[in-house]
Amino acid sequence: MRSFCSFFFLFVFLISLAVGGWFAAYVFTPFPGVEETIIDIPKGAGVRQIQTILAQEEIIAGDIRFLILARLFHVIEHPPRLRAGEFEVPQGLTPLEVIRFLDTAQPVRHLVTVPEGKRMTEIAAIFAEDNWVDQEIFLQLCQDAAFLKELGIQAGSLEGYLFPETYTLVRGEMNEKKLIRMMVQRFWAVWDEVAATTKGGRNKTGSKKKYSRHQLLTLASIVEKETGSAGERDVIAGVFYNRLKKGMRLQSDPTTIYGIKDFNGNLTRADLQRRTPYNTYVISGLPAGPICNPGAAAIKAVLSPAKVSYLYFVSRNDGSHHFSRTLKEHNRAVYTFQKRRRSK
Repeated sequence: MRSFCSFFFLFVFLISLAVGGWFAAYVFTPFPGVEETIIDIPKGAGVRQIQTILAQEEIIAGDIRFLILARLFHVIEHPPRLRAGEFEVPQGLTPLEVIRFLDTAQPVRHLVTVPEGKRMTEIAAIFAEDNWVDQEIFLQLCQDAAFLKELGIQAGSLEGYLFPETYTLVRGEMNEKKLIRMMVQRFWAVWDEVAATTKGGRNKTGSKKKYSRHQLLTLASIVEKETGSAGERDVIAGVFYNRLKKGMRLQSDPTTIYGIKDFNGNLTRADLQRRTPYNTYVISGLPAGPICNPGAAAIKAVLSPAKVSYLYFVSRNDGSHHFSRTLKEHNRAVYTFQKRRRSK
């Protein structure tokens, strides 16, 4: 009987040793040939689903030992937990290191740039391209009256209020409402910052007293679209203020284009004569609202325009403009630069 007990305990010991070796061999052995990989763990994923994702990406071997290891570390019932999100997993981790990594790692942060001067529809397309938002839902929210009121905006849409910048986004933490709030909050912050540095927010012409913030933003959007030259923005803003003061129409091509549905890139004489709320060749004063989302420089130009006597400007065809005080001078400049463009 004693020899049987000894044999039994020896047998159990050897089995335990073998099982322990089998388990340890998995736990402490990196999966061969693994490269640095980005994985996306969806919200609500259980350990089995996470194991499947890791195995498909060849980070671990698909093995019951991973589930056992997870249970041993109380990943299922108690913290630490395998979190949802997008993670960049380093190469050569053991299964044990993978679990520790997923418990403590920061999710991947993506940089998405919204250039100055983009329309609301173009911004929606930028974010939809990499599946950050549903483009249709994004645009619906941008025109939802209740949501705009919640954001403190008294306008028909968020055109002009989606601040152009490089945003840091994390998968699983962003949706359409959160993204829009982030952009609008950034707009308010930049507006207040720029206003604070321009004589308390009053521009040199005193026009802030005359125009609402929405109207000033509308003018900033026109300045943004009229020039890509940073040194000209305040001069162009000054020209537009001069024209508004004299009751002259702004005659801005970008505003007219904004009012044309499905614009094909060719601005015709008929387009210039068609009455829309944005055609400043036909209507007096400012258009119905912003025509794009301007950056800080354009906002600053409108809040602090150059004090000039110009009333006209025409493109030099190199990104800059020629400015004129009289119509006669302007017509000569138009002839000169259009002739050069035709010759080229």
